[in-house]
Amino acid sequence: MAVEEISELVKNTRRTVGMSQAALARAAGTSRQYISGIERGEWTPSPAQARAIALALGLPAGALGGSGAATGGGRGAWGTYQPALLRSVDEVGIRERAQKFTKRSIKTTAKEAGLQLCISMMDLTTLEGKDTPGKVTSLCQKAMIPLPGQECPPVAAVCVYPSLVAVAKEALGDSGVQVAAVATYFPSGQATLTERLEEVRRTVDLGADEIDMVISRRAFLEGDYALVFDEIAATREACGDAHLKVILEVGELETFDNVRLASQIAIDAGAHFIKTSTGKIPNAATIPVTLVMLEVIRDHYMRTGEKIGMKPAGGIRKSKEALHYLAMVKETLGDEWLTPDLFRFGASSLLNEVLMQLDKVRTGRYSSSRYYSLP
Repeated sequence: MAVEEISELVKNTRRTVGMSQAALARAAGTSRQYISGIERGEWTPSPAQARAIALALGLPAGALGGSGAATGGGRGAWGTYQPALLRSVDEVGIRERAQKFTKRSIKTTAKEAGLQLCISMMDLTTLEGKDTPGKVTSLCQKAMIPLPGQECPPVAAVCVYPSLVAVAKEALGDSGVQVAAVATYFPSGQATLTERLEEVRRTVDLGADEIDMVISRRAFLEGDYALVFDEIAATREACGDAHLKVILEVGELETFDNVRLASQIAIDAGAHFIKTSTGKIPNAATIPVTLVMLEVIRDHYMRTGEKIGMKPAGGIRKSKEALHYLAMVKETLGDEWLTPDLFRFGASSLLNEVLMQLDKVRTGRYSSSRYYSLP
């Protein structure tokens, strides 16, 4: 649907129903400035917001193109998406700013609060060929009670392969810890779209609360951005009520500019979270590449009022590094993102290291690693 058509439809329908821009913004969960920009033809709504605005106006959910593919950040016919023109990433500036975050130091009570926040943001993960129901059940117990006998929050989610979702769902019960699953033929994504979508639907039917999908890096590197978008949008639809995390596999994207573009495509297609990596290849999560992705999220929020989550995964093993990530999130996106609803760590070995540091802050001494259960 053309930008001009969306602009006229929103403006005319809003006036017909007697709704102010501010009222429409509240009903659609966005800002008045964003609604004004759409009516002036300056902005095209993202897929999720196209649906929200249409429903707020009493229109069918797909009236603004929110049920198909996308064009210029909105949605139109399959294969028509064209990403907005993005500025090139200042690599020197990104690396210099990222380096400053590694100098941050948090002490005493603030450090204890930061470590507990890190724990609450973790997706405790096991993605191995030797995973068993017993191992997943044990992992779920640790997820719910990471540090028995002491004050400590549960982790955000347990992430497993689809075949073990039912096991995790039963073990976690009503604890509030989410069940996340990797789907779309993780980690390679080398299957037909039909096969990938069917796996997503099966996994959601088994009880997954969150789906972690992988993009087609081949299509992206070939410049077929419309295909990447359409596959993410189709996966989002297959997720139903489950949240979608889109894995970019940044180690294969080669440049910051590619990471920025892939992040924007994922957000345009309806991702709830963007995620750095599968954790299966080198060059996974780093502070510079995460900063690039956070800035895409910030720019999208400033433009639309829509909050997108972020998940660095792979290679984060030290509590000090995790606290650096929290400082970066706070200074780039603000305190509102310091919640498991909008920021996660994809980690397994990180948890015990954070627990060890938490003990050190509380007791003044380190405990041996043998005092902590296996992650």
